[in-house]
Formats: sequence, structure tokens, C-alpha cells
Amino acid sequence: MQIEFNAQVRTLQGTGASRRLRKAGRVPGVVYGGDKPAAAIDVDHNEIFHKLKTETFHASVLAMVVDGARQSVLLRDVQMHPFKRQVLHLDFQRVDAAQKLHIKVPLHFINADICPGVKEHGGVVSHVQNELDIKCLPADLPSFIEVDLKDLDTGHSMHVSALKLPQGVEAVVHKGEDPVVVSVSVPRGGVADEAADAATAATAAAASATAAAPAAAAAPAEKK
Repeated sequence: MQIEFNAQVRTLQGTGASRRLRKAGRVPGVVYGGDKPAAAIDVDHNEIFHKLKTETFHASVLAMVVDGARQSVLLRDVQMHPFKRQVLHLDFQRVDAAQKLHIKVPLHFINADICPGVKEHGGVVSHVQNELDIKCLPADLPSFIEVDLKDLDTGHSMHVSALKLPQGVEAVVHKGEDPVVVSVSVPRGGVADEAADAATAATAAAASATAAAPAAAAAPAEKK
């Protein structure tokens, strides 16, 4: 089921008109693409502000309702105020069901706590990427891609080629490249700490042996 939001055609444009819209609790925006010209719109600030908090709103085909007519769109850009909790502008792209989309979707990592690198060796999981650039038809667009870490060991990485992508979805990478998505590494100082502990123990043992030698030499000989 598509996420739906309401919009209306924006007739007045320009900096002054946009400022007045924002004061009235509206957010100016634009919708473009497809076989239609770009159109200026505005949406209710409170409605869109809460929808923007959901991850799926950023990586799903949305249903925009303008004057009672629904059209499928993607959220392409959001401009936020530098320090206020205010949405300043929105860009949407019309979606053609027959044309493939090029979009980033979030990655969801699972089983990090039971992978050998963490559970058995105390490793640390590093997320090199938190989203993936993909291409697919609108009907095949996933809201996220799951990354299972259950077999990942210390010193190993998972690359894009190892991800299990949904049917109809392909990763977009540069030719000949296979970027790292996630890795498990030894905690900083982990190996060094173990080596230091071993060295300390060896030093203490040597010092103990050195101290015991003079004491043994000073002890009186046993009478026969």
C-alpha cells in the first residue's frame, strides 16, 4: 500500500510568496518528470513533517493527491531550516510504471550480535555503507535491503556482490568495482593489549626468577 499525502497546485511563486506560504503552515515544492511539465505545489507542513520522520517515506513510491487526482511520485530532495524544525522546500519526481528507477534505499543489518567475529572474538562491526544505490521498476522497489551478518568473522568484509537483492533489483556500482558494505575488525588496541599483557607477565616472571637466585645462594648449606 502506497504512502499517501495531500498537495495543492501553487499559483503564486517567488521568494515572497514562498515566505507567506511557510508562515501559513504550508511548504512549497515542485513535481517534475514524466511527459508533463514541472508543476509548483505546496503541502501541509505538519503532515509532511511527520511523514518525513519515517524511513519508508524516503525510499518508496508515494501517492500524491492533488485536487482529488492521485499520481505516483518519489521524494527526491528535502530542504530543512538550518536550526529550526521546519521543512523549507520539497522536490518530487513523477514515476512511470514502465521505467526503471535509480534510487538509494536503506540497509538493515541483522544478526550482528551472533556473528562469529563479535560473539566469539569480541570484534566490532563497522558499517561502511548504510544505504545502497539500486535500479529497478517501481513495482519492485524495496523499502530496505536486509544484510545478514550471521557468518561474518573478524578480519572479514561483506561486499555488494554478496548481498541478497530482491527479484528485479540490481545494485548500481562503477564497472569493475565491488564496494565493501560492512566489516568486522578487532577492537582498537585489542591485539596490542594482549601482547602487552603477555610481555608484562614475562617480565614479572623474569624479575621473580632473578630475585630468587641471590636468596638461594645466600641460604646456609644443609648439615650432613
